[in-house]
Amino acid sequence: MAPGAGGGDSTRRDREGGVATRPRQEEARPPRFKVVLYNDDYTPMEFVVALLEQVFHKPPVEATRLMLQIHRSGSGVAGVYALEVAETKVATVHRMAEERGYPLRSGLEPE
Repeated sequence: MAPGAGGGDSTRRDREGGVATRPRQEEARPPRFKVVLYNDDYTPMEFVVALLEQVFHKPPVEATRLMLQIHRSGSGVAGVYALEVAETKVATVHRMAEERGYPLRSGLEPE
């Protein structure tokens, strides 16, 4: 029997419909992080809605729904991103809130 031909050779590729195939290597997905906004008693609801629209690109209805969830339950997930993007979003939230004198806080949680 010729090398590479036959049943038990580990270098042999499986054939499907006459085409040599090999399993596709799955690429590891980078870890993702939730950007969480936390309720406070001082940041206006309108500011939170505008922030969700501008920073997280939420449509107005979804931004309002999420703001109400944050208000009622104490926190809400604004989005899920790769670490660097999530860190940038958190920094943007803090900068925008501080520029207006609001105590709005956000943070990261692993997905």
